[in-house]
Amino acid sequence: MRGFPFDVVAFDLDGTLADTAPDLAASLNHTLARLGRPPVEPESVRHLVGHGARALLRRGLATSGAAEEALVERGFPLYLEHYAANICVGTRCYPGLEEALDALAARGAALAVCTNKPERLTRLLVEALAWDGRFAAIVGADSTAARKPDPLPLREAIARAGGGRATFVGDSIIDAETARAAGVPFVAVSFGFSDRPAAQLGADAVIDSYAELVPTLERL
Repeated sequence: MRGFPFDVVAFDLDGTLADTAPDLAASLNHTLARLGRPPVEPESVRHLVGHGARALLRRGLATSGAAEEALVERGFPLYLEHYAANICVGTRCYPGLEEALDALAARGAALAVCTNKPERLTRLLVEALAWDGRFAAIVGADSTAARKPDPLPLREAIARAGGGRATFVGDSIIDAETARAAGVPFVAVSFGFSDRPAAQLGADAVIDSYAELVPTLERL
């Protein structure tokens, strides 16, 4: 019987492992209110995520006027403070995810997280979701000298998880570009936070649910 084709399966976090939009939106709107700006529609946050918290705040400000860097820097710690204190109020993992993670582990694959969320917040969320021990490596926006779509964070996550043949699972063009730059196959989820249809991400495969992940990886 042929073995599982990947030694490491790395995942993006927001919009890939978990639907974090409710808590991201709540923290963004809290910050906008503190800065004297109107709120954004919570659903719109799904299309603003991907480049990190500063970029999310910058985009949120831009919906109602100028997004001066001084205002972004003033709001950034307010956002981080609120989000850290409310990191898993409305956040939920996607259906079938934990079963897929169990199936990957049973096949001997090491699991990793590679995200543009700061590492401290990533670890807080992983703990809040009771995922301690599931991931051999967690690499956030500040874990290395670069962030996605630079390939360095993904390569670091793969190395920390033990190395070998790897693949990356994500939901955005940032994730697609990261995988391409790192030279690993990319699997796109169709249910994430992408600003375009998953079919337009140039992925090696697209899945509509986590029930499809292991069979899809076995075919790659």
